[in-house]
Amino acid sequence: MQFDFFPSRTVTLYLARLFVVRIFAMLVMLVLVLMMLDLLSNSGKILAVPGNGQSELLTYVSLRIPQLIQSFLPYSALLATLITLVALNQNSEVIAMKAAGMSAHQVLAPLLLTAGIVGLINFGFNERVVTRATATLKAWEGVDYGAVPKNSEVKANIYLTDGAGVLAASTLTGSGAGIEMTNVTWYQRNPDGTISEQFNAKRAVYANPGWKLEEATRFRVQNAITDKLDSLVVGQGLTPEQIDLAKVDPDSQPFWALSESISAYEKAGRRTDELRAKWWHKISGPLSTFLMPLLGAVAAFGLARSGHLFIRAVLGMAMGFAYFVVDSAALAMGSFGGYPPFLAAWAPFLLFILIGETVLIRTEE
Repeated sequence: MQFDFFPSRTVTLYLARLFVVRIFAMLVMLVLVLMMLDLLSNSGKILAVPGNGQSELLTYVSLRIPQLIQSFLPYSALLATLITLVALNQNSEVIAMKAAGMSAHQVLAPLLLTAGIVGLINFGFNERVVTRATATLKAWEGVDYGAVPKNSEVKANIYLTDGAGVLAASTLTGSGAGIEMTNVTWYQRNPDGTISEQFNAKRAVYANPGWKLEEATRFRVQNAITDKLDSLVVGQGLTPEQIDLAKVDPDSQPFWALSESISAYEKAGRRTDELRAKWWHKISGPLSTFLMPLLGAVAAFGLARSGHLFIRAVLGMAMGFAYFVVDSAALAMGSFGGYPPFLAAWAPFLLFILIGETVLIRTEE
């Protein structure tokens, strides 16, 4: 039995069922609470737009919930691990399994297998659902919750420089010569970096070369005069190819599309450390669910009547939350080049596997 990772089919199914039910329960609880708090802070902005009502609130909820599921599924797995293992310990079920000859790793094996399957499902959910919801939500936020964009490929909050000029746009649709930008602002700067003129337009299209601002208004900073212009061409050094690469959002692109964006950035000689770190994290992030049973395993063992069960549960929770903190810090370091992208995405995962195994082996094996 010591060399059989799953020594009992009955025990495996029993533990897996307990774990899955608790993951789902924790996820529903977290998503409902966080969604209500999110609505409290954003419903005023949505309803402030004329014509918006309950349907727009429901649209916001449908776009926000996938993001919450993606973010908090690993937390749910951690809490489910602690609740499951503490209950098994209190009911002496862990003692019974160990008395039957099962090792600590064999007790955890069904939970690890279940967490791994949940992690794979989470990866597929992220790439098929979350990326599309994120792209649509960011585009909607870019138009201040006005008409919901029908094009899921809309890019939001574009910012580009062309010599002394700066081009900013709320949204961008299309590609190549068919690019169209909305809520466009062109800043003309002095040699010392201060702004001399500001041009605003509701729409801009490619003028070959440059970008034509339609129905533009000009504000002159020096004398504070505002005047209207029929049209104006700016940013003649900005090509459609540069605009296409202006805003690659890794959270809005699936795994395979982000690979193509990284290749395009490399061909253009652009820095790709941030994109590559996010690319690797698209794998290591969902896989962190597999790590949670190992980090929470300390709550499964030790006598419940010894009075240390609560301390063990707190220690397991502390190890789990420490992982999320270190993971976020490493990803931030990788985004600006402090760590290599692969190391930024995978180092926390590998480090905490070693920490979890060390704690488990030294205390139970």
